[in-house]
Amino acid sequence: MKKKKLVVLTGAGISVESGISTFRDAGGLWEGHDIMEVASPEGWRKNQDLVLDFYNQRRKQAATCEPNSAHKELARLEKFFDVHIITQNVDNLHEKAGSTKVLHLHGELFKSQSTLDPSLIYEMDGWEIKKGDTCEKGSQLRPFIVWFGEMVPMIEPAAELTEEADIFAVIGTSLAVYPAAGLIEYTKTTIPKYLIDPHLPTTRSYLNLRKIPEKATLGTLLMSEEITRLYA
Repeated sequence: MKKKKLVVLTGAGISVESGISTFRDAGGLWEGHDIMEVASPEGWRKNQDLVLDFYNQRRKQAATCEPNSAHKELARLEKFFDVHIITQNVDNLHEKAGSTKVLHLHGELFKSQSTLDPSLIYEMDGWEIKKGDTCEKGSQLRPFIVWFGEMVPMIEPAAELTEEADIFAVIGTSLAVYPAAGLIEYTKTTIPKYLIDPHLPTTRSYLNLRKIPEKATLGTLLMSEEITRLYA
């Protein structure tokens, strides 16, 4: 029998329990920096050294983090469902946990990108991008991160996946960052939907929406038990 398609949108809340901090917890500051200094094209043009160092430190820290039970449970669910992860996170914890279909909306921390040609993207060996590291066209490498004010090229494939979902879940996100927050609008009204976060965001009422006001680790386990029993 064909597996049902489970599409899961994850946000910072799923990685917090692995020790990865979020900038939103600190009033718009991220590790002491104004977010626009380190996550905008203007900030990059103004101070490349600062931006490179900022992401080098994030990368160095993320390399020591391990997936938690929520990441692992989503990977385990591939036994029962056709699981597609759409993540707003730039870490690689879903992949580390064993998930095989992960779409990163906002880029990937462990990849670099040409400043001149955005289509040139490279896997990184270590945690550092240095000033003077260039692409094959001689342009400085930058973090492969979608910054504020930039297009989100993966939003269309994410919307298409969401439209095809038989079950849809949102884990660890405030649903405040667009366009990702709008993905739930693409779900079919009849399918089961789950919203997992200790601080449940205010949403309009959706048919078949189950809210689980728990951290990602416990909430994902509760959802997993339910959907495996009802839909696998």
